[in-house]
Amino acid sequence: MSFANLKSNRTDVSTLANAAAEMSNTKKSTNKYEDLRFWKPTVDESGNGYAVIRFLPAGEGQELPWVRYFDHFFKGNTGQWYVEKSRTTLGGEADPVSEYNSRLWNSGIEADKETARSQKRRLHYVTNIMVLSDPSNPSNNGKVFLYDFGKKIFDKIMDKMQPEYPDETPVNPFDFWSGADFQLKIRNVAGYRNYDKSEFKSPTPLLEGDETKLEATYNTMHDMSEFTDPSSYKSYNDLKARLEVVLGQATGSGSTMKNESLQQTAETVGSRSVEPQVIPSAPQPKVAMASEGDDDTLSYFAKLAAED
Repeated sequence: MSFANLKSNRTDVSTLANAAAEMSNTKKSTNKYEDLRFWKPTVDESGNGYAVIRFLPAGEGQELPWVRYFDHFFKGNTGQWYVEKSRTTLGGEADPVSEYNSRLWNSGIEADKETARSQKRRLHYVTNIMVLSDPSNPSNNGKVFLYDFGKKIFDKIMDKMQPEYPDETPVNPFDFWSGADFQLKIRNVAGYRNYDKSEFKSPTPLLEGDETKLEATYNTMHDMSEFTDPSSYKSYNDLKARLEVVLGQATGSGSTMKNESLQQTAETVGSRSVEPQVIPSAPQPKVAMASEGDDDTLSYFAKLAAED
């Protein structure tokens, strides 16, 4: 969709809300930790931060203004890190870490459950934003970036699109003309970033509705298809081999050490039948400190357990 057609073909807020709800019920590979396309809010020594951003609409060829994907980010007992996107993003395909975590969870052993918790998949949403006010880095003001966020902020977006009370009007926060600026308010609560006080302002046109500036903004938005493009995901076997290395179970390229206690017949993960995996149990890995994107819950493992 060109900018010329954007205004006359603006996505209805109910369409976005329904798409988000459906997604919640069921996202070229890049290292975003060093990717200069991404904006990250800055916090002070106390862990507090503030910024004002504007969520931007879907770009050319994009159905939604955001994408969703899952990854795993944990440190194994070998001291090596497992940092990979999860193939469960791709319509629920089998992923070796998710399968391994499911078996740990199903074992009924609390230590195994704790290991599963420490290496659970993380939920990410990515969208284009314009930074309106970044007091810690004013050079970012007025620029377009990608923004990686988690369920807490996405819930606030959903609340804006699908308000709880009848006297509240639904707002599409991604709309150039009738969207709303978002005040990002970060606090340090029990050692973790907390976004509960973040909120939307009243709806107002971005850049005062100046269509020359809006078109320039639209033309600088980033393509997000790479985050859900199957070609950017490693194969199941490559991920499995990497997991074995991180867990200290690899004796050679792509090798697997057998552990009879974890041998299984073919199991079903979601709706897909896969061959039995023999990745053995390992000492509990260390997990990186949770981030705002780490909002996926253990209901995923409970769901897999219920399906066995």
